[in-house]
Amino acid sequence: MGKIAFVFAGQGAQYSGMGKSLYETSAAAKNLYDMAEEIRNGTMKQSFEGTAEELKMTENTQPCLFLVDLASALALDEKGIKADAVAGFSLGEIAALAYGKAYSYEDGFKIVCERGKLMGNSSTGEETAMCAVLKLEREDVINLASKYEKLYAVNYNCPKQTVVSGLKSSIDKFSEEVSANKGRCVPLATSGAFHSPFMKDASDKFNEYLNGFDIKLPEIPVYSNPTAKAYEGDVLSTLSQQMCSPVKWEDTINNMIADGFDTFIEVGAGKTLSGLIKKISADVKIYNVDSAETLEETVKAVKENA
Repeated sequence: MGKIAFVFAGQGAQYSGMGKSLYETSAAAKNLYDMAEEIRNGTMKQSFEGTAEELKMTENTQPCLFLVDLASALALDEKGIKADAVAGFSLGEIAALAYGKAYSYEDGFKIVCERGKLMGNSSTGEETAMCAVLKLEREDVINLASKYEKLYAVNYNCPKQTVVSGLKSSIDKFSEEVSANKGRCVPLATSGAFHSPFMKDASDKFNEYLNGFDIKLPEIPVYSNPTAKAYEGDVLSTLSQQMCSPVKWEDTINNMIADGFDTFIEVGAGKTLSGLIKKISADVKIYNVDSAETLEETVKAVKENA
């Protein structure tokens, strides 16, 4: 076996009940949730019992996902499975940096709560939207999007899957041209044009907030969304730019594979990242952990393949 990477799930994968079985079976997960509850009362109830509508609200989604992401990783640690490096998709990067000890778990939770509020309140008065473009090459999507007002290619997920973000009126016209080019647009349920220049004001406010924390270089490599490479130098600056910069996920995974990673464990809600990684490479092993059941399955499989 080569090196093990944990990849931390992003927004959109949330579901009611996430993290509950980990809380009930893992001491590390319980400690994490109990700590978070002291800071943001009601977070456990939202995670374990919240409605789909409640969990779609960005200011709720991000703290809840941060916890199940990090709890899943810490539960793996308890079982003797540790990451040699990590990466996170969008908000997942906040949890990845906490796991890498760029800041404390408590500070990470405070940071993600503020990030969720800022992104949830990022309306500029213009109607915005996001959609995933399937079946077209990345460069073709970038070129098509550039023809429309305030429309940007933002997330490079995997071969022939790129997300665009911007004015809804532009996306509506753009979608027609995508169809004409034999592609397909899938609308995303978001409250803003994330990872685009529409997030500039929120990013600036986030940068100010981050200056109040002790943020250092992680103890293990944490691959960054904006650069697709491991953090180095000024962590705070790169992190503050993340919410208005593209997520270079395909490049990140390819760079990790080139660096010797052949086992990827998705930690946190759902299997979205597992699906993307399968499309990026058929040569790596992929597992996921988001519950006590999947934890046991993954630990068994990883140890058998060691």
